[in-house]
Amino acid sequence: MNRREMIKKAGLAAVGATVLGVPMAASEEAGGVLPRKKLMVIGAHPDDPETIAGGTMCLFGKAGHEVVCVYLTRGEAGIAGKSHAEAAAIRVKECEAACKVTGARHIFMDQVDGNTEVNIKRYKEMRELLEREKPDVVITHWPIDSHRDHAACGMLVLDAWRRLDRKFSLFYAEAMSGTQSQMFVPTNWVNITPVIEQKHKACYCHVSQGMDELYGGWHGYMEKFRGIECRCEYAEAFARHSEAQDLL
Repeated sequence: MNRREMIKKAGLAAVGATVLGVPMAASEEAGGVLPRKKLMVIGAHPDDPETIAGGTMCLFGKAGHEVVCVYLTRGEAGIAGKSHAEAAAIRVKECEAACKVTGARHIFMDQVDGNTEVNIKRYKEMRELLEREKPDVVITHWPIDSHRDHAACGMLVLDAWRRLDRKFSLFYAEAMSGTQSQMFVPTNWVNITPVIEQKHKACYCHVSQGMDELYGGWHGYMEKFRGIECRCEYAEAFARHSEAQDLL
């Protein structure tokens, strides 16, 4: 079975020719060759990349593109009754399991859950990571967010994007819009219906976070609402950051 047949079998042909500007199937004009691209999803905590863009990661992976999942922290403060070291150990294992489902390679940065920093040192770390990885597309948190870690993550990536001369496409994703992401207005929607079960499986790897409650109260509603906007069953929504580069 060739790549085109695999994509069709996976249901990706119904998604569209491109996702966030990246081809999901080889075109006849390109001689049937699909250029391999790199998607990086950068989240503040374990489970953030999967919940804000897990379906999109699955689509990229199934199309043969490289997917990299970056966690700014190890979720040290994310399990009640556990020390930072105990929580981090549990959540790192959950990340590893989730990345096996999405097919992503994972990278952990060394910030601390609940105590993230935005300063010269942290700006430099993010810029050096992105400069080294050379992604084609990056998805991260919408910077206007009530969770300080989410806002910090978005600002660090934005600064790196600008200092690297906008060499990759930058998209923001929403996290529990209304209570966390504020004033989020999408520019792009991705139909994740063909991979919704795979996304949910990845998200539910984060057992310590009580995914039944999170999905029942937030993520499930968001996927369905964005699906209504996208005229499909389930979707993820993103806001593309664009700036004029040549001013008169």
